[in-house]
Amino acid sequence: MKITVTATEPKDNKLEANITVAAADVDAAIKKAYKDIANQYRFQGFRKGKAPRPVIDGLVGKNYVLAQASEDVLQQAQPLMLDELDIVPVGEPHFDGEAKLVTEGADFEATLVIDVRPDCELESYDAPEINMPPAEVTEAELAEQLDALLSYRASFEDAAEDYVAAENDLLTIDVENVENGESLAGEDRPFMLGSTQVPAEFNDAIKGMKVGETKDVEIHVNGTDEAEAKTIKVKVTLKSAKKRVLPELNDEFAKSAGFDTVDAFKDAVKDEIAKDKETSLPNLKESRVIEKLAEALKLDEVPEDYVKQVHDEIAQDILAQLQRQGLTLDAWLNARGIQAHEFLNDLNEQALERARQSLALDALAKKLGFEASDEDIRAEFEDAGVADVDASLKEFKEAGRMPAVRESIKRTKAVDWLVENAKVNIVDEVAERRAARDAE
Repeated sequence: MKITVTATEPKDNKLEANITVAAADVDAAIKKAYKDIANQYRFQGFRKGKAPRPVIDGLVGKNYVLAQASEDVLQQAQPLMLDELDIVPVGEPHFDGEAKLVTEGADFEATLVIDVRPDCELESYDAPEINMPPAEVTEAELAEQLDALLSYRASFEDAAEDYVAAENDLLTIDVENVENGESLAGEDRPFMLGSTQVPAEFNDAIKGMKVGETKDVEIHVNGTDEAEAKTIKVKVTLKSAKKRVLPELNDEFAKSAGFDTVDAFKDAVKDEIAKDKETSLPNLKESRVIEKLAEALKLDEVPEDYVKQVHDEIAQDILAQLQRQGLTLDAWLNARGIQAHEFLNDLNEQALERARQSLALDALAKKLGFEASDEDIRAEFEDAGVADVDASLKEFKEAGRMPAVRESIKRTKAVDWLVENAKVNIVDEVAERRAARDAE
């Protein structure tokens, strides 16, 4: 199909594209529409697929045929239009006014409105400054991992009279519903302080309580697309408590884990942390420079349609991953003790943040003049292990997906530039976090 495209400059995140499809392609689409209808329906007195045009016009209407041909023309032309303009649209392009029908023997002309992302700027285009953990394993990181391993063998003992509820202790509580707290209510409920199955505000309220104490607790739940924001009010009584006790880290413990001495056990744990850092630190650096860049985005509010598009992409990725694992979303949420509203709130926050990051990367790539050459695109497909690169390139172009490939390449170049040029401060964050926790 041959098309000609011109477009206006974007205004209010929309642009108008004037598209012209050659008469020869229009005639081919009309011919195909007649053939499809002739094969789809039975016309009395004619073999299937052999009814002439006048008969079809008389029974189903010529405009019906032209409408189908028009739809076919647009389905073929729109991806080519997007490729020609090198645009990744927000949503589907739509007609400016009423849809037009093709006319046999004439070019087809139409004006389509395309929603696009805003063309943003940054407060600064300098590479950001970020904090990163040391490449080598620190004593605090080793201690943190050892504490985690010891916690798997933790036991619980009755708390002393002066006990104050602390993280990871095993409690027995009564929860009386006052308002909207049906899901939390119950008597003699076993409760692990720090549980992810309840709102963080609930944990924070119970922390520091003493046995026999009763406390009024309020929890504020943000609204979602499916539920309104609300306040939960409950009355909590701490009835009994068992304090978590970690085993002693000694040779005996090391032998139970398959090592001769505690030093050998520590060395093995240290080696595991070091291996993890080799893969995790590059990813962490990439995430942090992108997050820092997004803070420089000069945009008061990200368009709702774009946030929704990103939201849907993230949701589809999550569902696809769960499907590959043979899981449903409900099963996955239940296994992790995550409430549906918490998941939706987190998804909305992720979508907004990713949208801002994408716009910031686009702004940086444009400022630095990054482009996606034909060689870059081919390399992208080769690196993905595509068997027939030329066939895939043709398929992506005809589907209008090549602009998204170019966009991804330019963003990748922007990320690589950030990673290479960012100023990095080495900070033992685990040591700082442990010190702050010990000071509470």
